[in-house]
Amino acid sequence: MSKKFFVTTPIYYINDLPHIGHAYATFAADILIRYHKLLGEKTLLLTGSDENSQKTLDAAKKRGVTVEDYSSGMVANWQSTWGKLQIADGEFKFVRTTNIDHAKFVQDFFQKIYDNGYIEEGVYEGLYCVGHEAFIKESDLDESGVCPDHKTKPQLLKEKNYFFKLKDFSKQLLELYSKNPDFILPTERRNEVVSFVRSGLENISISREGSSWGIKVPFDQNQVIYVWFDALLSYYSTTSKEFWPADVHIIGKDILRFHAVIWPAMLLAAGFENYLPKKIFAHGFFTITGTKISKSLGNAIDPIKVSEEFGLDTLRYFLFKELPFGHDGDFSLERLREIYNSDLANGLGNLVSRVAKLAESLDLTGVRENKTPLFDSTFRIHLDKLEFHQALEYIWKKIKDADKKLESTKPWELVKTDKEAAAAIVENLILQVIEIQELLLPFIPDTAEKIRLQFSKSKIKSTKPLFPRK
Repeated sequence: MSKKFFVTTPIYYINDLPHIGHAYATFAADILIRYHKLLGEKTLLLTGSDENSQKTLDAAKKRGVTVEDYSSGMVANWQSTWGKLQIADGEFKFVRTTNIDHAKFVQDFFQKIYDNGYIEEGVYEGLYCVGHEAFIKESDLDESGVCPDHKTKPQLLKEKNYFFKLKDFSKQLLELYSKNPDFILPTERRNEVVSFVRSGLENISISREGSSWGIKVPFDQNQVIYVWFDALLSYYSTTSKEFWPADVHIIGKDILRFHAVIWPAMLLAAGFENYLPKKIFAHGFFTITGTKISKSLGNAIDPIKVSEEFGLDTLRYFLFKELPFGHDGDFSLERLREIYNSDLANGLGNLVSRVAKLAESLDLTGVRENKTPLFDSTFRIHLDKLEFHQALEYIWKKIKDADKKLESTKPWELVKTDKEAAAAIVENLILQVIEIQELLLPFIPDTAEKIRLQFSKSKIKSTKPLFPRK
């Protein structure tokens, strides 16, 4: 049986268009998919739309359309965005939480947990943040009494709900974290979750009363299933079991507790312990002048516009070279331009151009392509740990080493006295360029393909620059 790799992004709210933060998480999943596909594995990237939320309902009302028409229109926009950004080269699964098969899976799962004795009826009274679509504690608010993420004051609600007995799984969750140190990454996020669980879990509401939009509780038509319970199940609801469990859930750090605490507890409650995800990776937030990028705050950046101006590969490279995955970072178009010129135009592009020109002058032939990229152990370790920044630093060291060899040997001068020795040096540099090209395949695939085509022909020819200076 061939090896498989299954990675997911968050199931995104569709109350507005995708911004750079959504693209960041989805690019990360795309890098992993391309890497594992190059290793010969069967791959699946799952993303989707979280439609059964109050946010969707509010956005539809604001635009004066039905929620069904609004959802379908927004889904088309999101799918178009991922197509334009060449996510997994079009090879991915997009799940909608309004899908009939998804709804049936959610109801069956809810019933299973209920039958297993882990759901009880009760009354919830507390604060509800519409932005998070979640009940929150007063301690989660900032000094002015508003949600620090959405800058809105939560609602005080009191209603009949069904509760998931999360408290029953404290011990099992702590055992899971202990036996699997890489279950939650980065390490500081793991420590946060362990501390949170050790401080004592509470049973949580998993239904809402009186809503007309959402998936109905199978045994109580007056209740709809809580949107987060519903959305988490989309990872498996329309996915073939051959891909279960997920190898990596890529998420934002603001939804870590849902994925690292509630989601595994749900699976355990349903008897799906064999389908616990292998890894949950929480990335950081972007900021612009210290403020989190968010549509609700009006400072979102359109990834399509950035890629049209600078190139898709430039955007991909910048996001993972400049912003270490798992940490917060500041996005700046000025800094993107600097990195474009220094790393891509003057670094990679200049090296490829010089080596190709020398190869052409020496009438050298291209090299035979490897059927499978020869990823070395160091590179594989970085990718397996989602250390994208470190992997790119590793590649750029090879680019600098090749530049140093070029400058120290000066084959353009050596050719005047010893053409054979000059050719040997350039042939070695060609091999170095091909190695760099292969390592770049998961990160900047279009550029890597251009280099491959240039250096695999019967006669290597110089071409226009890969990255014209801006």
